[in-house]
Amino acid sequence: MLGNNKYGLLALTASLLITCAPSKEKKRPEADPLKINYTIRSVWPHDTEAFTQGLLIHKGELYESTGQPGTSWIGLVDVATGKLDKKVILDSQYFGEGIDILNNKVYQLTWQSHVGFVYDLKTFKKIREWNYKTEGWGLTNDGKNIIMSDGSNRLHFLDTVSLEVSKSISVTDENGPVKELNELEFIDGYVYANVWQTNRIMKIDPTTGKVVGRLDLTQLYNDARKANPRMDVLNGIAWHPDTQSFLVTGKHWPNIYILKID
Repeated sequence: MLGNNKYGLLALTASLLITCAPSKEKKRPEADPLKINYTIRSVWPHDTEAFTQGLLIHKGELYESTGQPGTSWIGLVDVATGKLDKKVILDSQYFGEGIDILNNKVYQLTWQSHVGFVYDLKTFKKIREWNYKTEGWGLTNDGKNIIMSDGSNRLHFLDTVSLEVSKSISVTDENGPVKELNELEFIDGYVYANVWQTNRIMKIDPTTGKVVGRLDLTQLYNDARKANPRMDVLNGIAWHPDTQSFLVTGKHWPNIYILKID
């Protein structure tokens, strides 16, 4: 009887070890509760020489700003070819950044020079300059204030007359501060922001700074990279209110993607 009990205990122990062993099955990644779905409506050509810093649609026309010393300009984009009709070419000492249009004026940031420029929309003649303490990255507006990013997790609201900061908010999600906010677009009460060196666009509540939605555009990044291996990061958001279309592109990207977002 002792021998039978011995082998019975060994079998039971082996069975328990097998039952308690950790499963090798990989857990499926949890779905992002803030995910914004999209579909591609169409694709337009984009100038691969453009190191895109800002993108916007105003009265049906597409404007783009580009960066890097010596190749920083603002222009109107021919959507059939992607080429820019250059209206402003910055002096080589400046690294151009984001742009915005409000009250028939074009506002332009520079990266680390701490100076911005204001132009007349019709003539593109420079009207004035202004200074700011931070770096300059992206621009948009909510109809009353100009909204500026500086590469941190902060958004600054500028008075349109003085161009002084009237308030700033910190942008956070469930993991904490969302840093390196870049190109901006204001759509239906929310700020959308590229996150530099990622394929993500954040939808931000401007009253609280909370991220309330996320777009993952890795699919578009991979598609653009097949066509132009020397392309750089995602950067550039424009909203076409007449067609309810969401336009995105990137630095040296060969395409502008026209999206329908949920």
